[in-house]
Amino acid sequence: MVDSLTVQIIVTVLAGLAYAIGLTGIIVPILPGTITIVIATLVWAIVVGGWPAWIAFGIVLVLGAAGMTTSYVLTGRRLHAAEVPMWPIYVAIAAAIVGFFVIPLLGLPIGFLLGLYVAESLRQKDAKKGLDSTLVALKALGTGILIEFSLAILSTFTFAIAVIVHFVTA
Repeated sequence: MVDSLTVQIIVTVLAGLAYAIGLTGIIVPILPGTITIVIATLVWAIVVGGWPAWIAFGIVLVLGAAGMTTSYVLTGRRLHAAEVPMWPIYVAIAAAIVGFFVIPLLGLPIGFLLGLYVAESLRQKDAKKGLDSTLVALKALGTGILIEFSLAILSTFTFAIAVIVHFVTA
């Protein structure tokens, strides 16, 4: 029979791994990002219980919602202001997925960049304008990712503090 403390330790380690996947997922959009972090914290809070876990979940939920919303709204506004539609972004994501399998590791960013550039060049019917709008789109996406990642790091610190408080006071 497994005791309660062992289960709590195992779930804490698994939640920590989920955090690593979530942080990676914010930067590499193929993996789930902030959602993974929020769900991991919820599962951890349910299993370990106690006030540190639930306060951490509340903070992580707020930070996650703020990060995802800010990233989405800010990126959307910048793309809209630059008159870049979403379909070139979708083409770039598809090209990134293909690139990931064609060139391991480096294929993801290379595929994304090439896919975005080709889609924008075709849409603009001009390679120079395609490059300009590609750079605008990359800056918008990068800013959104940076904000969401920063808030996810704050969530990670919150989770780490809650883990320490939980196990010290348990």
